[in-house]
Amino acid sequence: MIDFSATHLQLFGLPQQYGIDLNVLESRYRELQTKAHPDRFAGEDETQIRLAEQWSGRINEAYRVLKSPFERGCYLLTLQGIEPFGQNQPAMPPDFLMQQMQWHEQLAEARSKADKLMQLEQSVERHKKSLLTDLSGTVDSSAEQAALILRKLKFLFRLEEQVGEALEALE
Repeated sequence: MIDFSATHLQLFGLPQQYGIDLNVLESRYRELQTKAHPDRFAGEDETQIRLAEQWSGRINEAYRVLKSPFERGCYLLTLQGIEPFGQNQPAMPPDFLMQQMQWHEQLAEARSKADKLMQLEQSVERHKKSLLTDLSGTVDSSAEQAALILRKLKFLFRLEEQVGEALEALE
């Protein structure tokens, strides 16, 4: 069966690094789920069925985390003993704090204007892509910098949700 103490990366036979081949991840996910799917154990005793369900759940969770660049970054930092959203993190840089204020002002001003909201949405998306690129180059080399990038991304994800909610309210 499965070693429940294995890291997500070990479970899929992947190197302990941020950059992974998503095609390999997908392929190994299908292989593992084929072996672990609870339906394969339908004729077994209750213990085997429950174990298969746990195994399948563990595979699903590991796959979900590794497939997401953001979640994968958070996970790798926690493996290094760093909580990216913990209380002992350094303050955000002043330039990013200023940018946050500008985005919030733009959102407040654009709430009733779909074209302005879409422009803000595009700006947020560009910043997210840039930060995700930066993240891929820092998780393995600078955990502190990666934690900062993850905190910035978390803010952008929330802002993106707020813009989406404002756009939906206009429809």
